[in-house]
Amino acid sequence: MANQMHDQLVKDFMAQVIAKNQGEVEFHQAVEEVVESIIPFIEENPKYKAAKILERCVEPERVILFRIPWVDDKGEVQVNKGYRIEMNSAIGPYKGGLRFHPTVTLGMLKFLAFEQVFKNSLTTLPMGGGKGGSDFDPKGKSDNEVMHFCQSFMSELFRHIGPNTDVPAGDIGVGGREIGFLFGQYKRLRNEFTGVLTGKGREWGGSLIRPEATGYGQVYFAEEMLKTRGDSLKGKICLVSGSGNVAQYATEKATEMGAKVVTMSDSAGFIYDPDGIDAEKLAYVMHLKNVKRGRIKEYADKYGVEYFEGKRPWGIKCDVALPSATQNEIDGDDARTLINNGCFVVSEGANMPSTPEAIAIYMENRILYGLGKAANAGGVATSGLEMSQNSLRLSWTREEVDGRLHQIMKDIHETCKKYGTEEDGYIDYVKGANIGGFVKVADAMLAQGVV
Repeated sequence: MANQMHDQLVKDFMAQVIAKNQGEVEFHQAVEEVVESIIPFIEENPKYKAAKILERCVEPERVILFRIPWVDDKGEVQVNKGYRIEMNSAIGPYKGGLRFHPTVTLGMLKFLAFEQVFKNSLTTLPMGGGKGGSDFDPKGKSDNEVMHFCQSFMSELFRHIGPNTDVPAGDIGVGGREIGFLFGQYKRLRNEFTGVLTGKGREWGGSLIRPEATGYGQVYFAEEMLKTRGDSLKGKICLVSGSGNVAQYATEKATEMGAKVVTMSDSAGFIYDPDGIDAEKLAYVMHLKNVKRGRIKEYADKYGVEYFEGKRPWGIKCDVALPSATQNEIDGDDARTLINNGCFVVSEGANMPSTPEAIAIYMENRILYGLGKAANAGGVATSGLEMSQNSLRLSWTREEVDGRLHQIMKDIHETCKKYGTEEDGYIDYVKGANIGGFVKVADAMLAQGVV
């Protein structure tokens, strides 16, 4: 009976969200995934219900939309859309990446900003949640074109951000090059050198371990989950999707911890290397993707391994899946295939890479499932550490930053355990992460009144 009542409350709440945010399907999906865990908790804690905390959480504090005119190498004017969603600042300045990709829409960024609020809360660091970006595609553009675009983008964004207001970072399509151009324009416009962006170059305020952090954290979280069953990554077969930053460093750390990574992918297909992607092969992938900007198929040609065009790697037999590419890359059929092939750990490096159907299958089979807002929080956690170093005008060693990152991932795991452990001892990481992230934000909102 209680379950029916909760289902109805979720349904009613989602009807309001959908009516107010029409056509924003990724946002609806992200909200529903959270409220399914939170509504039963709110029913048991009526102070949150009376203050309409959940209704306030799904509404961004501020949405900024702007045009970005820029001139390409042919001298032609191009125009793109720019966005910044400042979702929630209850526990600190807005914090979250900028994404430059043709698929960027308002609904997608609202989903990412909403997730970011709870992810940042879980890190234990004082950071609110935000997200931004543009439908600009840096692929195939010259450095000069990317610079012109970034300068135009920052010429509008600079008035809305600051080290104590909103601190953007990189995301898909925004790496060290883009952050450099954005920071240079901010500095020029504001005439100040501050920690307003994270993911900066090492020589000008960046933090060691930042590029590695999301992938490393994803693997640290998988290891913590395995420890609850007296197990470890040693000897495990791992599937990694993607071949960008997160995938590269997840592969590096998993290999370091004794696992064997056998796949990587890009938007055109995936490679399967049954011998494992060792340090030497990974160095080739890093050069291929970060310098040559080539396709993963070239790995298959070089090392004589299988390449599956237009496919994702979830059909390969494995123990551990590390989805590190993009949202909704594992659907219900993929999840069934993974489990039938012996996979019992999924640790997400991408944001929302599993569809609701896939998540339901994980839960049904009671596998170890680390959802993105917990498992991939290492990236933003290290961005938070970069902010701290900038404020202190200090630079910590690689070992110090990695040690702090590892501890943060252990702390996030402990929070998930605290709020997600069922009566029979099974840990529901979805429930644990959602409630754990919500409580800190909700309590801060209550303390600050109706603002």
